[in-house]
Amino acid sequence: MSTAEQPGAEPLSPRGKPKGDKRDRTRAALLEAARALIREKGYERTTMEEVARRAGMTTGAIYGNFKNRDELFIALGQTYWAPVVPKITPGATFAEAMRALATATIAAVDDRAPVAVGRLTGVAYALTNSELRARVHEVTKDSYEFGAEWLRTFDERELPMPADALVRVIHALIEGLVLQRILTPELFPDEVFYEAFAALAREDADERGSAAPD
Repeated sequence: MSTAEQPGAEPLSPRGKPKGDKRDRTRAALLEAARALIREKGYERTTMEEVARRAGMTTGAIYGNFKNRDELFIALGQTYWAPVVPKITPGATFAEAMRALATATIAAVDDRAPVAVGRLTGVAYALTNSELRARVHEVTKDSYEFGAEWLRTFDERELPMPADALVRVIHALIEGLVLQRILTPELFPDEVFYEAFAALAREDADERGSAAPD
């Protein structure tokens, strides 16, 4: 079966490329232009019009992809500081899932390190901008609801706390471990990541001693 015939596949253009490709390239170019301008001028002085000009596009192109600056800045965070997604086998226990999450968090460090300064700058800007902060709240709340639903797929007896609280703890743990590993790598070896997530899985002392892979 060809790509064009597969259920859910994007329709192909006459040139043989999915129609979504152009929009994806436009969006990526705008995000990269915004990222460059923010490095040069900061968040406060970066405008939608300037981003469009830097990307060689019209203002219609940028507003067709992002409703306003807040949406653009949120997209930057989601693109360059993407969520950690563990590889979990079907039927895995909660302890196994936490081990996989530790592995995925460690793997994310190298990808996140080059953009850590930009991430922290964006967080600092959000703290001073009530509208952006409110939008961050909405996006984060939605992600917590999704994560809590995933946690509820495990045996409730395996969870150390209610799923709604646990998803927040896991998020804080990931963000803290990643940033501390970037800042002080010698103080946060892989073993610390595995021990932290093993603690959430309520493993006993002997199991925790063997939490890190050989």
